[in-house]
Amino acid sequence: MSNSGQELLPQPIPGLIRKLAVPTSVGFFFNTMFNVVDTFYGGRISTEALAALSLSFPVFFLIIAIGAGISTGATALIGHALGSGDRHGARHLAGQTVSFGLLHGVIVAILGLFLAPHLFSLLGAKGGVLGLALQYMGTIFSGSIFFLVNYVLNAILNATGDSRSFRNFLVAGFFLNLALDPWFLYGGFGIPPLGLPGIALATVLVQAAGNCYLISRVRQSGMLEGFRWRELMPDRHAYCQLAKQGFPSSLNMMTVAIGIFVITWYVGRFGSGAVAAYGIASRIEQIALLPVMGMNTATLALVAQNSGARQLERVVQTIRTALRAGVILMGVGTVAVFLGARPLMSLFTHDLQVVEIGVSYLRIEAFVFIAYVILYTCVAVLQGLKRPVFALVIGLMRQVVFPVPVFYLLSVLLGWGIVGIWWGILVVTWGAALVTLFYVIRLASNLDLASLPLEKAANHGRCG
Repeated sequence: MSNSGQELLPQPIPGLIRKLAVPTSVGFFFNTMFNVVDTFYGGRISTEALAALSLSFPVFFLIIAIGAGISTGATALIGHALGSGDRHGARHLAGQTVSFGLLHGVIVAILGLFLAPHLFSLLGAKGGVLGLALQYMGTIFSGSIFFLVNYVLNAILNATGDSRSFRNFLVAGFFLNLALDPWFLYGGFGIPPLGLPGIALATVLVQAAGNCYLISRVRQSGMLEGFRWRELMPDRHAYCQLAKQGFPSSLNMMTVAIGIFVITWYVGRFGSGAVAAYGIASRIEQIALLPVMGMNTATLALVAQNSGARQLERVVQTIRTALRAGVILMGVGTVAVFLGARPLMSLFTHDLQVVEIGVSYLRIEAFVFIAYVILYTCVAVLQGLKRPVFALVIGLMRQVVFPVPVFYLLSVLLGWGIVGIWWGILVVTWGAALVTLFYVIRLASNLDLASLPLEKAANHGRCG
């Protein structure tokens, strides 16, 4: 088996963070640009199609939430096993993670196709926008299994310190999607014009291609060495471990999906132009936050392996380094987005009303970027230490409990309108970030061997 699983233990932390974060950030950049291309071609169809894409995002995010939750849980578990020298246990968990992903891919497809009409109705979708949204998400949900499998394969690779393979897939996927989107949208070479569902079909085909590439990379890593198909049969203990670690992370991500539902519902009160503006502006925000996504992956992998190896001083060093670097990067991002809000919005639409609403969002949300650094880095630390429950509680507070009354107070009672929603996001996010930072600082200051779950006990414990 490859020695890649031990790479994260002896080398200097700052260099490792760069080594893991840079490829991940590059990959996420191309993944975000993938979505930007979809948004661009959706805008070429009509404003209704653009609104349908924006409404689809919180529904689509349900797939992302489940996949990312399983992925972070699996990365933490496999990373701990590798860090503690249990390579057989790590390999077994890798096989069970693939099985877990396949099962959930089927479940998500069935439930998604059934629930999509109800979810869009909750968001207030009507008429042509509703029809387009259902067509788009029907195709996406039909390909759910490909999304979930990519998440679990990436989790296995991340646990070994390989963030480059997923980057390669995301870069190649962007260029493949760049070719497929206009082809399927407008038709040609034997393909009829498919409209908005064609954009969704392109996305599914790219994910399927990713399955083929990533499974080959996992096999080359040695994590599925000597694999037999019977190893996909569910192992109760492994599934319990994955559920205990992954489900709180998935639920935490689900709170993000619910939060997007809440924001989209409030924004929808101001018309389809406002929904379109929010969809475009949030894509721009995602691009600015790409370095944070890379830091997340690096922090999770480093904390998981080093805590598994009981190198706790390196865990603390990882926290400090990630926070310092993230704050510096997002300080630059804040200035760039604040100053460039108008030209950035104008790249996607010529509707002046949509541009103005998007600019108002970006010029307020630019000052939330550093809060996202603090929040996401601390959540990655908690997941790496196999303590995902606090992150779930903070997620519920930030995405569900506080936004509803805060948005209502600022937007309706105080009469600030749609700008009240933007300020509400700023207030709630900063509050959650500061509370989470305080918790992680206390945890780090009290970190000792007894505070971490012992792998031996975990291996022989019961699910309950």
